[in-house]
Amino acid sequence: MSRPATQRGAALLTAMLAVALVATLASAALWQQWRQVEIETAERGRSQTSLMMTGAMDWTRLILREDAVSAQGAEADHLGEPWALPVQESKLSTFLSQDQQWREGDAEVFLSGQITDAQSRMNVMNLLDNGQVSPKALARFAVLFERLNLPLAELQTMAQQLQRSQQSITPSSASSAGPEGSASASSSASAATSVAGPLMPQQTAQLVWLGLSPASLAVLQPHITLLPEATPVNLNTASAEVLSAAISGLDLASARQLVQQRQRGHWTSLNAAQQALGPSGRLLDEQMHSVRSRYFEVHGRMRIDNVVQQERALVRRESSQVRMLWRIQSPITHHTVPLQ
Repeated sequence: MSRPATQRGAALLTAMLAVALVATLASAALWQQWRQVEIETAERGRSQTSLMMTGAMDWTRLILREDAVSAQGAEADHLGEPWALPVQESKLSTFLSQDQQWREGDAEVFLSGQITDAQSRMNVMNLLDNGQVSPKALARFAVLFERLNLPLAELQTMAQQLQRSQQSITPSSASSAGPEGSASASSSASAATSVAGPLMPQQTAQLVWLGLSPASLAVLQPHITLLPEATPVNLNTASAEVLSAAISGLDLASARQLVQQRQRGHWTSLNAAQQALGPSGRLLDEQMHSVRSRYFEVHGRMRIDNVVQQERALVRRESSQVRMLWRIQSPITHHTVPLQ
């Protein structure tokens, strides 16, 4: 009588183990399917965000191009132009559905951004002149450092390291013809090897490579830029701190008055700026000062529900051609509560 009961108990245990195994396999399969769906959803969201951000960047290039075309020979860029108006966070969800009607469950998409004049700030590349540190530009940067209460030793270090970086990437031009040509080329190669310095930064955030401390960089970033070449400061768009540093003999209080005066009417030429500056205007130099810009920075921000994507790009405008020089993407951030 005990053997059938034992067999029934074993059969029941086997059945329970089989059910547990099937449930485990089903749960694993369901989890794998859910994980794949989440990955595909995230990839689709990133692709969608990237495409929309690319469209927004192209739109800003079109704005700069139209500004150049509509200027019809005007030689001034100023903060009263359409490109200088920031785009506040605007809802784009209604443009994503086929019928342009938002439905429950559709993603909430918002876009914001701004174009800024890169030449409204002091260009770090101006510190170099034919591969050497420019005393004039170094003095102008020293004034900016003093205005911002930053250590001048960091400026000296940054200028020297920038020079070393430039020398390490500049090919030698001392190859002479004749019997001594090979010896000259050999000595130039050894000299180029000996001056190998830090990597040449491409953006202001990378200036820490040249010895600038993160704390100083945080204070400097609103007032400096790093462009591929030396550029003049646009007096129509520069801040009071930049104006007082870029123009010899101009104190900060006078620079702030000039900014207020500039709001009533921009300077159409460098001569007009000289007249407005008075005695300080005699020191303006076309190599260091201008009222027109070629380099612009584009800041874009895309928000889809609680996911935020930000990008920054540098563009150069030559006549009616606007070319993107670089574009960087910030890490995607998530907010537990959607921004309002």
